[in-house]
Amino acid sequence: MRLFHAFATLVAAAMIAAVPARAAELSIVSGDTGIGIKVLREILDRYEKDSGNKVSIVVMPASGTDQFGQYRLWLAAGNSDIDVYQTDVIWAPQLASQLVDLTAATKDVVGAHFPSIIQSQTVNGRLVALPIFTDAPALYYRKDLLDKYGAKVPATWKELADTARLVMDKERASGNKDIWGFVFQGNAYEGLTCDALEWVMSNGGGQIIEPDGTISINNPKAAAALDTAKGWVGTIAPPGVLAYQEEESRGVWQTGNAVFMRNWPYAYALGNSEGSPIKGKFDVAPLPAGTGEGARPAAVLGGWNLAVSKYSKHPDAAIGLVKFIASPAMQKYRALRNSSLPTIQALYDDTDIARQQPIVPRWKQIFLNAVPRPSAAARIKYNEASSQFWNAVHKTLSGDGTAGDNLADLEAMLTRLKGRGW
Repeated sequence: MRLFHAFATLVAAAMIAAVPARAAELSIVSGDTGIGIKVLREILDRYEKDSGNKVSIVVMPASGTDQFGQYRLWLAAGNSDIDVYQTDVIWAPQLASQLVDLTAATKDVVGAHFPSIIQSQTVNGRLVALPIFTDAPALYYRKDLLDKYGAKVPATWKELADTARLVMDKERASGNKDIWGFVFQGNAYEGLTCDALEWVMSNGGGQIIEPDGTISINNPKAAAALDTAKGWVGTIAPPGVLAYQEEESRGVWQTGNAVFMRNWPYAYALGNSEGSPIKGKFDVAPLPAGTGEGARPAAVLGGWNLAVSKYSKHPDAAIGLVKFIASPAMQKYRALRNSSLPTIQALYDDTDIARQQPIVPRWKQIFLNAVPRPSAAARIKYNEASSQFWNAVHKTLSGDGTAGDNLADLEAMLTRLKGRGW
């Protein structure tokens, strides 16, 4: 809690807009990875002390797919027990009609955030969620092991597979029997949409659904990317990767049993935490590119926001809570505690963050390769479209049909889903 004392002045300023006229009992629903819930509780403890309000956390599973399903049920039922929802960057168009318009209440703070992130949370001119941190994945690699065998950081997926196999085989030959070459998110959920979209886009295979609504996924470059990934399973990646989400991947990685990992920024601080077997032994780089024309690194844009339910009994207090959590002081605290990437531009030049979490300003390089999921194109049908995509990918990775056949079937399903338009 010592970090909070350094932020007293900033916090006091943030609370000017956040203190309601009367104390309220609020609830916020959140799912998170690593120590995310613990950090949120620390932030809420400070909010409670300064505001006099009380806030309880309704903890959700880490899977965004599970969270979104439950959110829709609660909102459809007009549930007034939840005041604030922590929302994925892709959910704004689908939930907008049941969320409070924050435009007027946040006009004094939105200018500090990256404009593209604010725009992603704006639906038909209504700002329906305020960003608290952004996300883009990177390639985590064991610097010590690459140095040990004279290997370079891979720039292409083929180089990654070759290097992973080289290091894995040599380590196993020397007695490290549990090590694998590469771990990622292979379970059938939204995380696989992120991973697979990166494989496809990095190989020049398009965006599944293009910005103009065209369904583009059924093409040879996309199929080749998925065939490549299928070849990893059981060779450089453990067979169990087909059930991995973020935390399962990190578990293998942080115990020292993987050469490479694809994951989000939160894993950086945890990997370098006290007692971590890989502390000081790893670094990050942009995700690899595919091969051929149109190949380039691609990292799916993630990020989390706070939205106020239109069914909240305390909307003004809930808006104040959202502004407090999204404030520069609390975004800085989250960056220092959990290597979360701020959505406030000035914090990338903050000297404390640069000193204690040097990876945060360096992550700007990763953002240069960030690509959105096609939620803007698919609009309210995005969740179903994404589900159809990740299931087709999971079938391919599992050996249930070829990539070409599964993508042809996916194209037909997406065409039916689109109907006369997204």
